[in-house]
Amino acid sequence: MESGRGGRGGRGRRGRRGHRGGKDRDVSLSKSMSYALRHGANQMDLEMGTDGFLFVEELLAHPQFRSYTLEDVERVVAANDKQRFKLRFHPEDGRLQIRANQGHTVQVMDLELKPVLAGSPDCPAEAVHGSYLRNWSSIQQQGLSRMKRTHIHLASGLPGEDGVISGMRKDCDLAVFVDVPKALADGIEFFWSENGVLLTAGDAEGKLLPKYFSRALRLRPTRSILPLQ
Repeated sequence: MESGRGGRGGRGRRGRRGHRGGKDRDVSLSKSMSYALRHGANQMDLEMGTDGFLFVEELLAHPQFRSYTLEDVERVVAANDKQRFKLRFHPEDGRLQIRANQGHTVQVMDLELKPVLAGSPDCPAEAVHGSYLRNWSSIQQQGLSRMKRTHIHLASGLPGEDGVISGMRKDCDLAVFVDVPKALADGIEFFWSENGVLLTAGDAEGKLLPKYFSRALRLRPTRSILPLQ
C-alpha cells in the first residue's frame, strides 16, 4: 500500500521537487524527520512505540509531511551519511516503520543499545565528544552535559578516521576525549547505538565530569592540544 501511494505521489510531485532543488528538499525532510522522531512526536500527535518506532504512513499523513512520499523517505534514510534513521517492517503486521537511532529528548525505552563492559573487545580506551571552542571554558570547569537529551554522544574517533560515521557534527572545532574505562570504573554506563555512536547518560546529574577527560584538541584552523586545567 505504501509503495503504491509513494509511486503515485512521486509522479505527481516530481516537478515540484525539481523546481525547488532535490537536495534542499531532502535536507528539509531529514531535519523534519529528526525533529519528529527525536523530540516532537508527542506534540505532533504521532504515536511512537517504546522502541522509538512509528509507522511511516502515519508520519506521511501528518500535515508537515504531506508533500513528501515514501520514495522521499526511503531516499533520505539511505543517503544519510550518519545513518540517523532506521526503517523496518513491523514484525506482526508488516507495515513499514521508522525510528531515529539516537539523539532523543523523548524517553525511548528500547533503542537496541549494546552495553559497553569494561575489558570487553568493544570497550574503547577513549572516545571523543565534538563541541565548539566557545563552550570550552564551561566544559573545562563543569564537564560535558547531556542537556535536554537522554544521552551524551561520543564518537570512536575524529570525523574522517576509519569507521567513524557519526557521533559529532562536521563543523565542530573542539574535540574532548573521554577516558571510557575510568568512567566505567566509577559506575557510569556506556552503550553502543546501532550506527556506532557511543552513548552515555552520564552521572546522576547527567554529566561527564572533567576528571574523565584524557585530552582536548582545537580542530581548526590547525589542530593543537588544549590544556585540561
